[in-house]
Amino acid sequence: MKEEVVTVENLRKSYETYLRRGLFARERKIVEALKGVSFRIYRGEVFGLLGPNGAGKTTTVKILSTLLLPDSGVATVLGYDVVKEAVEVRRRIGVSLTVEKGFFWKLTGRENLMYFGMLYGLDGPELKQRVQRMLELVGLEELGSSDKLYEEYSLGMKARLSIARALLTDPELLILDEPTLGLDPPSARLLRELLIRVAHEEGKTVLITTHNMFEAEIVCDRLAIINKGTIVAMDTVDGLKRLVSEDITLEMLVVLPAKVSLKQLREEISEVVSGRVEVDPTEEGTRIRVVMKPSEKEQATQEMLRKLHSMGCSVRRIEVKEPTLEDVFIELTGGK
Repeated sequence: MKEEVVTVENLRKSYETYLRRGLFARERKIVEALKGVSFRIYRGEVFGLLGPNGAGKTTTVKILSTLLLPDSGVATVLGYDVVKEAVEVRRRIGVSLTVEKGFFWKLTGRENLMYFGMLYGLDGPELKQRVQRMLELVGLEELGSSDKLYEEYSLGMKARLSIARALLTDPELLILDEPTLGLDPPSARLLRELLIRVAHEEGKTVLITTHNMFEAEIVCDRLAIINKGTIVAMDTVDGLKRLVSEDITLEMLVVLPAKVSLKQLREEISEVVSGRVEVDPTEEGTRIRVVMKPSEKEQATQEMLRKLHSMGCSVRRIEVKEPTLEDVFIELTGGK
């Protein structure tokens, strides 16, 4: 049975704000950031909160980080209530809500980690060993940046150091808000690989917020899509894609011999596959599209290739198209 690390039940949070209605007049407005959010996260998985800006992602992680009190609802981390037992929760989590704030610019990366390690109660050889391991884990030691001043760090280096600080106390739950925002591709890739390794190899649980579809698809074991303070869907990436369509499209670009017509091609292909067949001429050649169930893909591809070979057709390209996470996101959040 899976061990629950995070349990969230019916979380609600509202903010009071004011809208300007003239030079001196303003109107009070209540903004509902969370409208009954519920989900569970299990040990050893990377769980993503995916949603547009203002959807409630950061509010949720701040509540779980004990930085914000909910108006109602219950949230626990490893069985400890984030409101009533906040101290116990903080001992078990590592948090990075921004990659640039909270560090001392005139200290090196190593000195920053040593300082925060002492604040966390580490000292002596244990502290030095832990700092060294974290610097190596995030790649700062390899880059030769461990003993550079923080003010000389690039954004990617700052992000790595932020992750190192979050992992310094060996937390069971790592909470990261937009961890790769603004990073160059190599730095973003390293951090994504690090998160997967931390969860799958070291058994930690990782919660990230993002609106990066590519990142969510390759990093997260499960996703909750949040929009306007409400969870609108939650599943694996493949499960979410099936909400849009359970079918895939197998597309082939072929060159026909003069003796084969488009009509004949369509009829011949329809004999060996059960899906809907479309045949269209293009400048590059003839495009064949077959809409089918994912389970039919392998057999259909083999049968089509045999048939095309027997007809003397030359296959230039084969491509399988399926709904993307972006398709799911746009449909569920009402984006355009």
